[in-house]
Amino acid sequence: MADPQPQVPPPYGMEAYDLGALNDEQEDKLWHFKINTRIANEYYLRNHPEVEMLLREFMRSVLLERPEDIREFASEYYTDANLPGKIQKMLNEKAKEIVWN
Repeated sequence: MADPQPQVPPPYGMEAYDLGALNDEQEDKLWHFKINTRIANEYYLRNHPEVEMLLREFMRSVLLERPEDIREFASEYYTDANLPGKIQKMLNEKAKEIVWN
């Protein structure tokens, strides 16, 4: 019996899936690695609210300004010397809202 084929094609630019490449032990280790990575990422994001604020404000700016060159816009946005202060101010404001509610 042939290995079952995935229900979706591989992502653009990638080779076809090789379902027999890993043995059962390797698949189990990979599965646990993925779970532990997701847990670690969630822990990091919960302990660093500035990451969410950076992404949220970047997306808000993109949607408001609708830049023609998104790469150039992102480069300018994330290299702005005032960005850390802006994000810290927003985090402080958010903390005040939480205290008042």
